[in-house]
Amino acid sequence: MKRLVLIFALIASPLFAVQPDEVLDDPVLEQRARDLSTGLRCLVCRNESIDESNAELARDLRLLLRERLVAGDTDKQAIAFIVDRYGEYVLLKPTVAGSNLMLWLAGPIMLLIAAAVGWSFLRKRSQAQPAGGNDALSEAEKERLRQILEE
Repeated sequence: MKRLVLIFALIASPLFAVQPDEVLDDPVLEQRARDLSTGLRCLVCRNESIDESNAELARDLRLLLRERLVAGDTDKQAIAFIVDRYGEYVLLKPTVAGSNLMLWLAGPIMLLIAAAVGWSFLRKRSQAQPAGGNDALSEAEKERLRQILEE
């Protein structure tokens, strides 16, 4: 039973696609590369990091990232290089600045506008009075209604 639980635990654990020939000799640089690659999106697999993806493009991105780190780039410089080359879509967590700020704010602003329109519609509807004041039926209409109800 314990072996079965261990097998299921190993199957459920995340598998990393980093190949042995990609691993850097310096463990500190390798750990930095792993940390950075978990925040970069595979452009083929969409919502998978390049650290988890087996796609060729993800492998190329992992190698490019490691090359930049070996060349002496800081974490920000290496990420900036990749973003400049592939665009902000490569980030799993996009920045909240520039043109992305409009995208981040568009949803809440549209929700507030919809709530204001709905509130004003309901308020006008509740304040609307029927034609002819409070007494909507004339005496003739009331008499006709009473006749219909008696039949």
